[in-house]
Amino acid sequence: MAPSSDINNTRNSAACEGSRSHSSRIPILNYQSLLAFVFAISEINRNPHLLPNITLGFHIADPCSDEERAVTGMIDILAGRESPVPNFHCGSLQKLVGVVDGISSKVTLLLAKMFGMYKIPQLNHFLKNLQFTTPNGEKLHFDENGDMYSKLDIMNWIVNPNDTLEGIRVGSFKHQGSSSSLIINESLIRWPTAFNQTPGSYCSETCTPGYRRAQRKGFPACCYDCISCPQGEISNRTDAEICFSCPDTEWANENQTKCTYKAIIYLSYGDALGISLTLLSGLFSLLTCSVMMIFIKHRNTPIVKANNRDLSYILLLSIKMCFLCILLFIGHPDHVTCILRQTVFAITFTICLSSILAKTVTVIIAFNATKPGSRIRNWMGSRVSISILVFCFLIQVTICAGWLGISPPFPYYNIEDEVGVIVVQCNEGSTFGFYSALGFLGLLALVSFIVAFFARNLPDVFNEAKFITFSMLVFCSVWISFIPAYLSTKGKYVVAVEIFAILASSLALLGCIFIPKCFIILVQPECNTVAFVKK
Repeated sequence: MAPSSDINNTRNSAACEGSRSHSSRIPILNYQSLLAFVFAISEINRNPHLLPNITLGFHIADPCSDEERAVTGMIDILAGRESPVPNFHCGSLQKLVGVVDGISSKVTLLLAKMFGMYKIPQLNHFLKNLQFTTPNGEKLHFDENGDMYSKLDIMNWIVNPNDTLEGIRVGSFKHQGSSSSLIINESLIRWPTAFNQTPGSYCSETCTPGYRRAQRKGFPACCYDCISCPQGEISNRTDAEICFSCPDTEWANENQTKCTYKAIIYLSYGDALGISLTLLSGLFSLLTCSVMMIFIKHRNTPIVKANNRDLSYILLLSIKMCFLCILLFIGHPDHVTCILRQTVFAITFTICLSSILAKTVTVIIAFNATKPGSRIRNWMGSRVSISILVFCFLIQVTICAGWLGISPPFPYYNIEDEVGVIVVQCNEGSTFGFYSALGFLGLLALVSFIVAFFARNLPDVFNEAKFITFSMLVFCSVWISFIPAYLSTKGKYVVAVEIFAILASSLALLGCIFIPKCFIILVQPECNTVAFVKK
């Protein structure tokens, strides 16, 4: 744009004539600058005290932020449109006194290089910190950045049947600095009769809540696709640009339009799985009580007395406690149940395995004590078996006490393992303490298996070593397979895996050691005699 000192009229030219089909819209901020410039020139010419006897004109060229078009516009200003040749013009050309630079920095630099050769002044930020009043009484103000506060009316022009125009103010647009507001009252707009509803300005349907707009590549900005929000995210308004993630404790509803609190789950007594495990615990506990009653009733028979009757009672009682400790794993975890479930399980299984080890050692001592001159006869009696039982019990109690003292188990709200829900479970606290307790149980099982394996061929009808060997083999297989299953399972089924391992290993001890004896006591009483034992 160039004001000239000897032009009385205004000439307007556009450098975008060849691209009107795709760049005919002028950004609102640039258009305001153009209006401000035209208004300033008009006010200067109207005031006789500012530039006496001088009238300013202007020549406007739109470079469209393109260097090639900017060069064409500059040549047009310097040489005239009839003969666009630099340094040459045919006819009279008004005096060029200054150039107002372009909108973009690259065009501004280009103007400076060319007009600098002709010593033509270049003006930057034409109006700043300026206030004046228009003839209509409206006050205008340009701030320190050259931006003008503007209030524009949005008019609805109507062509009447008599070819007259009627304007209806249907809204307004206000701009000041970096803030702007647009207000439109759609009820005031009068559409032609051809429209039965407000026409849309998009080439796509409106995206409903739960979806977001995705721009189509190679299409105008008004063309887009509606894409469903990702899992766990929502959009709660139409034509949303982005979807929002829900907080950690919330999850998107089915329509992905709002966030709702996540469901809290755990292995409860109301679940089908929880009910089944509870029934199995009660059933196997009753079975153990039945076996104990059989042994108490026939406590004076050879088959009950053969392998340390007292240890059998202790073993049956501890197996029953193993079945019942399953109930601590079911239900909503709290601080008490989280501490009790692992410690009770570890201690009761320690009593089971140490009783089995003591029974096996008792068998070995009994057979070796019958050899002439054997000193093992001094170890006969219950002293050795009770010592083994107490020693193993104290070791496991020490491990559990250290575990609880350093980092005990605690309830934990797991929001990571399962999508859309919160799993309440027990965090084992010290992983080292947890695996130390399991490791000691594994050591006891291994030692019991080895001792029973070497004692399996001792010549006795009621030799328990064979049954103990098989029960320990099953026991070790269950807990070896438990570890990878426990580490790979997530959510409430972690507890179920441990419960199945407790049930299977406890049932193996009960079934392999005591069921064969109960069969002889109840079905084959003729074999439960001293004569049959001494064969």
